[in-house]
Amino acid sequence: MADFSSTTTVDASPDDLFAFLSDVGNLPRYFARMKTAEPAEGNAVHTSAELPDGSHVEGEAWFEVDRDAQHLSWGAEGSSNYHGDLDVRPHERGATVEVHLHTTRVEPGDHEVQNGLDATLDTIKTLVEEQGAAG
Repeated sequence: MADFSSTTTVDASPDDLFAFLSDVGNLPRYFARMKTAEPAEGNAVHTSAELPDGSHVEGEAWFEVDRDAQHLSWGAEGSSNYHGDLDVRPHERGATVEVHLHTTRVEPGDHEVQNGLDATLDTIKTLVEEQGAAG
């Protein structure tokens, strides 16, 4: 099993940033491989993604939002035990975003997963600070 984490600071109000990140429709904007994300029944989300090998996958995931705690959690059923969470916290220069992922699909220290997580946070920072996505 492997656990990954990454943190960044974003120049935006924590409330605006969390509103952007917690909108299921915005998931493909900041997850590079995700092509679509649509709410389904309850906390389910139907997603489609392009994998590094070029294959296309679709499936159901769960996505839970705790607005009071500014906390997101998500995951997908299956053998990889994939799940993660994200927290937005106030920071003197805006907001801090901290993400944690867990999967049994790869070994600890897998650079591809860590680089993907870091790239996701870089994308969030760019979308919000340079393109005004959370405003």
